[in-house]
Amino acid sequence: MADNATKKEEITESFHDDGSSSSDSDGKQPKVKKDFPVPPNHRNKVESVSWKEKPVHTLLGGGDVADLLLWRNKKKSAGVLGFATIIWALFEMIEYHLLSLLCHILILVLGVHFLWSNTLNFIYKCPEFPQVALDEDTVLEAASVLRHEINNALEVLREIASGKDLKEFLAVIAGLWIVSIAGSCCSLLTLVYTSFVLLHTVPLLYERHKEKADEYLEKAEAELKKQCEGLQEKVLSKIPSRKDKKFA
Repeated sequence: MADNATKKEEITESFHDDGSSSSDSDGKQPKVKKDFPVPPNHRNKVESVSWKEKPVHTLLGGGDVADLLLWRNKKKSAGVLGFATIIWALFEMIEYHLLSLLCHILILVLGVHFLWSNTLNFIYKCPEFPQVALDEDTVLEAASVLRHEINNALEVLREIASGKDLKEFLAVIAGLWIVSIAGSCCSLLTLVYTSFVLLHTVPLLYERHKEKADEYLEKAEAELKKQCEGLQEKVLSKIPSRKDKKFA
């Protein structure tokens, strides 16, 4: 019996020794996971898509504004354009004034409220006139959006005025010059209304005739680039820069 017990102890000790040795050997040579190199194209894959390859709806920012300008809902777009036409006709063709329009609107609202509250209640019980009030959160949100857009516009103007992109600078100068000429020929309201009508027609026509329009735009872009390079060589290259003054 004693011999059998000693044999069992020897077997268990040898078993534990083998396990510890195997674990030690595994600890000395741990398995290392190999990381396969990732191509740089897959790390930072940025697709540089030209604006010509994007749909017109995406170029207009998407959402309800793009749907309105592209006449996705014809009744809504026609209603907005018709309302703008009525406002323009009142002020330009009939020579209506803004102060008179505001006073007449207030007279109409007060008269309807008076009839709603007093006269009609003798005939049948009318519901209460709806209360109109501006929400503070809505006003603050609108002011925040307006401030953000103004700051973005000022930042864009600062970048253009820095002279980093000559083509963009000349395009903005030409656009402002055309607007100044148009402003001398017509009133501000007519100019705004004309721009509004163009926004409701040009994107739609461009979407329908995109291929032909892109051809003409490519030719105009190439011609503009050629003119900018000529201006750079003939005029701007002769103007001494600050670095030249420092070395001089």
